[in-house]
Amino acid sequence: MATPPRSSRPTVAPSVAVVRKVSLVLAGLAAIVLSPMPAQATPQPATAGDVATVMAARAHDMEKVTESFNAARDQLNTQQTAAKAAQAAYEQAQVALATARKQVRGIARSAYTGNGNTFAALLTSQSASEFVDRVSTLQKIAGRQNAVLDQVTSVSTTAAQAEVTAQKAVAEAKATFDGVAAKQAALQKEINAYQADFDRLTAQEKQATLAGGTDHASRSDSRTATAPAGPVVASSQAAQIAVDTALAQRGKPYVWAATGPNAFDCSGLTQFAYAAAGVRIPRVADAQATVGVPVSRSQLQPGDLIFFYSPISHVGIYIGNGQMVHAPTFGDVVKVAGIDNMGAITAMRHIAG
Repeated sequence: MATPPRSSRPTVAPSVAVVRKVSLVLAGLAAIVLSPMPAQATPQPATAGDVATVMAARAHDMEKVTESFNAARDQLNTQQTAAKAAQAAYEQAQVALATARKQVRGIARSAYTGNGNTFAALLTSQSASEFVDRVSTLQKIAGRQNAVLDQVTSVSTTAAQAEVTAQKAVAEAKATFDGVAAKQAALQKEINAYQADFDRLTAQEKQATLAGGTDHASRSDSRTATAPAGPVVASSQAAQIAVDTALAQRGKPYVWAATGPNAFDCSGLTQFAYAAAGVRIPRVADAQATVGVPVSRSQLQPGDLIFFYSPISHVGIYIGNGQMVHAPTFGDVVKVAGIDNMGAITAMRHIAG
């Protein structure tokens, strides 16, 4: 889009192309979905124990890829909002500019016809006092005209800046869109490869994989919606709603990059639960670990978030009695589990109340 020409006259021509470009990009942003891609198989490990170990590690790697994709998509949503706001500001600036230009034309016509000058007042006044009154009025009008001209200059500058801002917002959103599309393709490729590997396993190997492998035999070994060990009572209304909402999702499948209501990944579940309580938290686990306040294990309360791995790539909601509700991994469902089942805890945060 061309930059508005520089001129001594306070005018900026409206640019319909900016509005069209913004609209086209925003339409493209809204079209992001996980499209199917060809599956890719990898060699099958030899034993059920080997399968469980390899697949557990691969699932963890997948979760990292998913979190990266989720972060990019979250950034895209932010820039989409910025692009919409820039478009609205540009359109408002154009309306203000059109109004100001009409006022300038009125001033120009007045000056051309001689209806606003001291000489005309002198010729038409019947007395000295009338002349003084008319000159005083003309001075006030002139002051108003100067203010209008200054306003037009300001509005013209605002319109030009709004156009530049809109162009920049579109360019940034487009660049992010391309990045998200690439991450989406990479994620889908990983999902398909993992699905192909998993589908080739025997029933015994699948069971061992979902159980977490021989190193984590204490994990639940089935797709069950385990109940909490006791009543869950949070310390605040928001935390209680978040816990209750998360527990209500038990039995729903883990799906990479899913945010509900029918399927979830780990951070999608925690964000969904707190959104129900009116508390906005970031989309990805690593960012969620920066909100609220840090707590120790002895300070954990129902509703607190518990984070795993370094860098952080898994999160669950504490529900008391050493348990959490979380979306574990592919092939599993949202369930209640012990907080030590995922390995070392990286961080714990108190979010609400």
